[in-house]
Amino acid sequence: MNKQSNTYTLVYIIVLVVLVGTALAATSLALKPRQQENIAADKMSQILAAALITPAKGEVVADFNRYITRSFVVDEKGAEVEGVEAFTVDVATQSKLTTSRRELPVYVCTLADGTEKYILPVYGAGLWGPIWGYVAIDSDGSTIYGAYFAHQGETPGLGAEIEKPAFSSQFEGKHLFKNDVFRPIAVVKKGMLPPGDEDYVDGISGGTITSKGVGAMLDNCLTPYKKFLRTLADGETDTNQ
Repeated sequence: MNKQSNTYTLVYIIVLVVLVGTALAATSLALKPRQQENIAADKMSQILAAALITPAKGEVVADFNRYITRSFVVDEKGAEVEGVEAFTVDVATQSKLTTSRRELPVYVCTLADGTEKYILPVYGAGLWGPIWGYVAIDSDGSTIYGAYFAHQGETPGLGAEIEKPAFSSQFEGKHLFKNDVFRPIAVVKKGMLPPGDEDYVDGISGGTITSKGVGAMLDNCLTPYKKFLRTLADGETDTNQ
């Protein structure tokens, strides 16, 4: 074949594209298991962060298996949903469903002193993209032990501050039940008070929309757990029912 011809050039390009495409596809398939492992490890690290646990480098999976002693899924009535693994539930999708249709993951973290914390995932929308996190609650079903929040594209120095301990640590010691009524934590402008008597934290200065997004996220994602948390408060939790 004439190497100077258009036909040769076209065939050469097609063969090159096929070879490169095949190599990239093979590389992607080879790396996929490692990518999935990294994604899972990152999720485990975030769950542990809500319980104020920071695993050592390379110890995320081991610490997750050590501290997360149980996990299960409940419905809005607080009853366990059989046959669904908590770790595989897509919280982003579930957060958009009506509460009666949601699968609600629960992670039970047993600390070194033997106390149990119940970690619940949350997911919502910030200014520029999704925000999410985890909230760890004491066995009384009301007191927040710790919280972790993350975002996809909030503005650095403004809305992105929700991922900093200065914001998330405000939730520690707050209560979800006030005067025996379930009231998700409000996020308000610094110096302001919520309209009701619910516990509250200060929003991010300059990050009003993101702060409101966190408040709406907590309301939308924690409210469906109300009956489950009530069973904790009443000491009636039975994950084998």
